[in-house]
Amino acid sequence: MSLWNRFKNFIRKPHNLILVLLFAALFFLTMFPLLSLLKDSFLVHPSEVRSIKGSKAGDLTLYHWYKVFLDGKNSRNIFYRPLWNTIRVSLGSCFIAISMGGSVAWLVTRSNIRFKSFISTVFVFPYIMPAWTLAMGWLNVFRNSHIGGARGLFTAVTGIPTPNWLAYGAIPITVVLGLHYAPFAYILVGGILRNMDANLEEAATLLHASRWKIIRKITLPIVMPAILSTFLLTFASTMSAFAVPAFLGTPVRYFVITTQLFRTLNGMNPGYGYIIAVVMIAIGCAILAFNQWITGKRKSYTTITGKSSQISLVDLRGFRNILSGAIIGILVFIALMPLVSFAVESFTMVSGRYALSNFTAEFWIGDGRVNVANGEPGILRNKYIYLGLWNSVKLSVSCALAAGTLGVLCGYAVVKGKMYRLSTFVNNLAFFPYLMPAMAFGAIYLSMFSKRNLFIPSLYGTFFLLVLVGTVKYLPFASRAGVNAMMQLSGEIEEAALIQGVGWWKRMTRIIFPIQKSSFLSGYLLPFISCMRELSLFILLITPANRILTTMLFQYNEKGWSQYANAINLLIIIVVVAFNIGVNKLTGASIDKGIGG
Repeated sequence: MSLWNRFKNFIRKPHNLILVLLFAALFFLTMFPLLSLLKDSFLVHPSEVRSIKGSKAGDLTLYHWYKVFLDGKNSRNIFYRPLWNTIRVSLGSCFIAISMGGSVAWLVTRSNIRFKSFISTVFVFPYIMPAWTLAMGWLNVFRNSHIGGARGLFTAVTGIPTPNWLAYGAIPITVVLGLHYAPFAYILVGGILRNMDANLEEAATLLHASRWKIIRKITLPIVMPAILSTFLLTFASTMSAFAVPAFLGTPVRYFVITTQLFRTLNGMNPGYGYIIAVVMIAIGCAILAFNQWITGKRKSYTTITGKSSQISLVDLRGFRNILSGAIIGILVFIALMPLVSFAVESFTMVSGRYALSNFTAEFWIGDGRVNVANGEPGILRNKYIYLGLWNSVKLSVSCALAAGTLGVLCGYAVVKGKMYRLSTFVNNLAFFPYLMPAMAFGAIYLSMFSKRNLFIPSLYGTFFLLVLVGTVKYLPFASRAGVNAMMQLSGEIEEAALIQGVGWWKRMTRIIFPIQKSSFLSGYLLPFISCMRELSLFILLITPANRILTTMLFQYNEKGWSQYANAINLLIIIVVVAFNIGVNKLTGASIDKGIGG
């Protein structure tokens, strides 16, 4: 049989045809842009012609690589100092996230602490909210009059001016990112603790081992793989964070690698930015590969023989009420206090003054005054805010539908065609965008689609480009949900329908999807929520014609119109939380079933 006939026979089966189509599409949308990014790092760009003497746009050059890595003081300012800042901030954030999330997970699962249900529900709230909401909350509380001209709530209440190091720079960035990812550690470590065989601890107790010795010799070794995974994933996520360092670091010129990437791509040397993006992708790939290696060795820690019939809770005795109160207080501060501060700030006429006479609804329902923010109307009467909200919802729904549907098809084809090597390739290509930091991914698509490429015209400035980059970036969430759902489904169910002559479309829509509806819908929900709160991915690709709420918030904040920014922030949180609750109530799908990025 000829090769062509073998290929035709191969693609007659629906899952094989899907594998072939997905492989072609994903290779073009992931590998090809990466090559395009590398190529652009060796080219002279129009804005760089003056800097690179004797060159013209499009010439090949090693100028950017020399400047970024080998040019002494310039290289330190362009790359090494932001990289060192990034490493310090990421390590500090990991320490805060793991120590706080792991401790609360242990208290909830292994002790008799009070209010467990409330703590479990509220503790994951900062992870559902965008990270930069905590950054804005921090500024509302701790900002000072030295930078920005307005004092925060802390100074207003206590009269004590906050120093710059507490308001801006490394410490606030580290703390905010650590608090944002603490729920991530709580979910991962808590899951292990909840399913751990309690007989191991009970046996140690019968042997009169101290509580500290039990934790050190039994509990910690069992949760160590989860702690290592949490450390690596948190490090990768904090390294690629953009909005928090932009809000808390840029005012004092404290740059990390993402804010430096944004500066260079929007400045006169985009070639530097493309190289920084390549470095970020390489670091992300190395971290995730190391994580897979660690988790692959997880069986070497196997001390779990099955779910315990009864978990022995540690009696906290006199510390029970103290610890319960302390955790409730911390949760109120990190989960509810930011929301209160957004509301308060959005109603103040002069930021930093909290007298009753200074409160106004101007920034919500005002017509706009000439002497206030250039006559900008309140957000509920501002047609551009409604346009941004509509663009955000439209973009999020489009990305969710596209990524979720592709995720279902990917899961179906990968599981059904698992005997083929092509299935492994497609599975890995679908997960590859997860390895790339969001801003670097946006830079790749900017590089690839800002000009005509092969048969594809320039897409820069189009809404389609935003949907395309969002769909590919969030496909890993949806494809993981699709693969997991299909792996749980016995092949006999579809075979029975096949024997009855039921077509593929009917099998998918009448049998497979309804059975695994909850898992599949999680693959739609995660892209929607991620897209609705996303800033880093889109900020390089947005034009005035297709602005979304997050980029408008960023622009208002840059202009110093913090009241508008706080009001928009509150609006985004309300939409995200309401949508999450609504979908959860209607379908049973939940972000908790697919959390992880």
